[in-house]
Amino acid sequence: MLNRKKQLLFQKQAEIAKAIAHPLRIAIVDFLRDGEQCVCDIAEHVGSERSNVSRHLSVMVNVGILDYRKQGLKVIYALKTPCILDFFSCVVGVLKQQAKDNEKLLKAL
Repeated sequence: MLNRKKQLLFQKQAEIAKAIAHPLRIAIVDFLRDGEQCVCDIAEHVGSERSNVSRHLSVMVNVGILDYRKQGLKVIYALKTPCILDFFSCVVGVLKQQAKDNEKLLKAL
C-alpha cells in the first residue's frame, strides 16, 4: 500500500499532467521554448482568442509550469520549469516507438 507522501506526490504529478493534457496547452508550451512571450503573440501563434488562451495560461501558472510578469499593459509568460520540454521529448519517443511497432505489425500481415 502506498504511504501518504507517495500518494500526495502522485496526486500532484497527476495535476501537472492534467494541466498540460490539452493540444492548445502543448502548443503554448512549445511556443514558449524559445523564450517569454506576451498573451497577444501566444494567441496569434496558436490561432485562438486571447480570452481562451488566457484561461489555458492560468491553468498552467496555477500548477507551476508557467510564470508571468506584467510589462506595462502586457502580460508576459515564460516557462517556469523548462524541464517540461523533456517530458514532451519523451512523448515523441513513445510515438516513434509506436510507429515502429505498428510498421512491424503491418509487415507481419
